[in-house]
Amino acid sequence: MATVLVPLAQGCEELEAVTIIDILRRAEITVVTAGLDDKPVIASRGVVLVADTTLDDVLKQSFDMIILPGGLAGSDNLDRDPRIHKILQDMQQQGKYTAAICAAPKVLANAGLLENKSATSYPGILENVSDASVVKDGLIITSKGPATAMEFALELIEILAGKDKRLEVAKGLLYEQ
Repeated sequence: MATVLVPLAQGCEELEAVTIIDILRRAEITVVTAGLDDKPVIASRGVVLVADTTLDDVLKQSFDMIILPGGLAGSDNLDRDPRIHKILQDMQQQGKYTAAICAAPKVLANAGLLENKSATSYPGILENVSDASVVKDGLIITSKGPATAMEFALELIEILAGKDKRLEVAKGLLYEQ
C-alpha cells in the first residue's frame, strides 16, 4: 500500500487535516503525520493534534505522496520551513505526488511547483486559479478548502489505491459519487 506524509503545522485547519488522515486510513493507506517540532499542534480552531512523529524523524523516509493541510497560519508555518520546500522539490524530482488544500497551495507555488500548472486554492490565496473543487495537473493535486476536504481525500485515494477503493470508502461514508 501507499505511504503518505502529512506535515502538521501550528495553526493548520483541523477539519482538513483530520479529514485527510481519516479518509486515507480508511482506504488502508499508511498515513504518517509529522509535526514541525515535537510539540502538540494547536490547530486553527483550538483543537490539539498530536503528530505520529516529527519532521526531522522522517526526512530520510520515502513517501508516495505529501499532503499539506491548509489554514492560513498553518500554511504560513509550512511555507517558512525550508525542510518542507526541500521535501516538495525532492518529491517533484522523484516523480512523486504533492497535494495541498485551502491556503497550502501557496506553499507549492513558493517552492516552485506550480509554474505552468493548473491549480485551485482558497479564494484570494493564489491568482489565476481554477474554480473547481479539486484540480489535478500531472503529479500536483490541489483543493479549495474545508468544504472540499472529503472530495479531495477521495480523489487522493483514487490516485493512490484505485477507483474501486475510492468507491468502497465513499460508500462506507455514505458519500454520493
